[in-house]
Amino acid sequence: MISRKILVVACLAAGCGGSTPEAQALLDVKKIIQTHLDSLEVAVTALQTAAPEPDADGWNATADKNAVDRMKGSWRDARSAYEHIEGAIAVLFSEYDISTDERYDGFIAVAPDNNLFDDKGVTGIHGIERILWSDSIPESVRTFEMGLPGYKAAAFPSNQTEASDFKQKLCARLVADVKAMRSQFAPLALDPATAYRGVIGSMNEQVEKANKAATGEEESRYAQYTLADMRVNVNAGVEVYTAFRAWLLTRNGAAIDTEINAGLKKIQDKYNSYPGDSLPPVPKTWSSTNPSMADLATPFGQLYQLLQDETDPDRMGSLVNAMNRSADLLGIPKLPD
Repeated sequence: MISRKILVVACLAAGCGGSTPEAQALLDVKKIIQTHLDSLEVAVTALQTAAPEPDADGWNATADKNAVDRMKGSWRDARSAYEHIEGAIAVLFSEYDISTDERYDGFIAVAPDNNLFDDKGVTGIHGIERILWSDSIPESVRTFEMGLPGYKAAAFPSNQTEASDFKQKLCARLVADVKAMRSQFAPLALDPATAYRGVIGSMNEQVEKANKAATGEEESRYAQYTLADMRVNVNAGVEVYTAFRAWLLTRNGAAIDTEINAGLKKIQDKYNSYPGDSLPPVPKTWSSTNPSMADLATPFGQLYQLLQDETDPDRMGSLVNAMNRSADLLGIPKLPD
């Protein structure tokens, strides 16, 4: 995690307290991130509040449908808020990025998690998602997870202790982590690398998110919400790029600006051409290393190919290539590995 002291010094050295295009871009991005952090806190707090009060038989989506529907709605709100700022959070708060957004397989690769409902082991937004949608997990996801060492089947709380742990430990941990991020972010001054290169990294991850759908490893795999995540990612890219656009245009970046806007719109249009929140079905014969022409012609294959093209940093005309060139033109350093 980049130290906050370094971020402040870097920003002051760049003149972030003035009225330069760079300073305005950073101030605008700061407001964007703060707004979504505020929304994230509201959403995770609402999710915890909506959790049923613990009783002897726990709760489930049939007996407690209204409460579960409310939790799912707040979960979607939280997911949207987080995905708007994922690029920055991964850089600024890497530990919180893990505790709030790590996948199930990432957690249990470190250690098994025998209590699905407490604040240890598997935590965060996907740990909660796995419980809320435990009665409708896709077969491909179940098959993938059953092969993992330390696997424990997803389930609703079945007794008072589990229901209490879900509300007062698992949900409370997410609320506490989000509150900590929000309070620690408030005094920070962003540097250009964090604000801009983080978004480029988020764009790079789009093809990975699609790729993992073929094996049941995709991100919001239980709620089948990964396409919605990806829509928000690219919309967040538009927000941040818009903040930097005026600065880029002062550096004779009009041609690159045209490329970036075209790339962002191309991905947005493709995402919006699919209905619902889930990725289009992955062909049964899909191979991410060597997909066939027939598979590439499917809706999933077309999306995959577009993302491969637009996130290729070495392909002239791709979105990521243009964004990298814009960062170089602005003198924005690369983030440390």
